[in-house]
Amino acid sequence: MTDHLKQPCWTVYILRNERNMLYTGITTDIDRRVGEHKSRLSKGARFTRACKSVDLVYHCDIGDHGAALVVEAKIKHLKKNQKETIVASGFKKTELYNFLSLMFPQKIAFKRP
Repeated sequence: MTDHLKQPCWTVYILRNERNMLYTGITTDIDRRVGEHKSRLSKGARFTRACKSVDLVYHCDIGDHGAALVVEAKIKHLKKNQKETIVASGFKKTELYNFLSLMFPQKIAFKRP
């Protein structure tokens, strides 16, 4: 496969702000995206533009865009203590999918690795 046909790898990430609130997003370039959030310019999310500081506390390579969107949506629907479990555990892709499958057993809609 040539480089120009290679699909980007999408990453799901979680940021923590100075009030200990968590923000979840996806990107193909984690360093660039976190920089955009920290710069508080218009490219950062509205949530992080209002923050004094944000720190990357979790990230996991998911693969294709569709799967990353599903994982992001599932994480956004978790309670804060469940998100903290993800952050503390540092789940890899398969572990993250397993955890989300337990949280949403009847609704999970992503492909297994």
